[in-house]
Amino acid sequence: MRLIADTNILLAVALDEPEKRRIIEVTADAEVLAPEILPYEIGNALSAMVKRQRLTREQALAALAATQKVPVRLIAVDVAQALQLGAEYGLYAYDAYFLHCARTLSHPLLTLDAEMKRVASRLRIKTLA
Repeated sequence: MRLIADTNILLAVALDEPEKRRIIEVTADAEVLAPEILPYEIGNALSAMVKRQRLTREQALAALAATQKVPVRLIAVDVAQALQLGAEYGLYAYDAYFLHCARTLSHPLLTLDAEMKRVASRLRIKTLA
């Protein structure tokens, strides 16, 4: 099975969040894909955690290294189409990129984000997690 993994999925695994076990089960035999923005979004999320003092710099770097070990095929995104999707559903572009990939490729979306799940449901995109 192929699936589109949201940034929060990789971060949950790297940061040993409670959902980690379930995520590993769901992705065990899957090919994981994500928009090509993924590494930058991971960096942004980790830097925000350091800024808010939820992680130390060392913990953020370790989490980044952990996410880089996960085999993810990065996919080009039609930014204009994703922007239209985001505008239509009131989403930031970053979230729209993931939904756009899932819808365009007809792959399920693996996310922990309730709002993305809600929009995915409206778009008839299967969600996991």
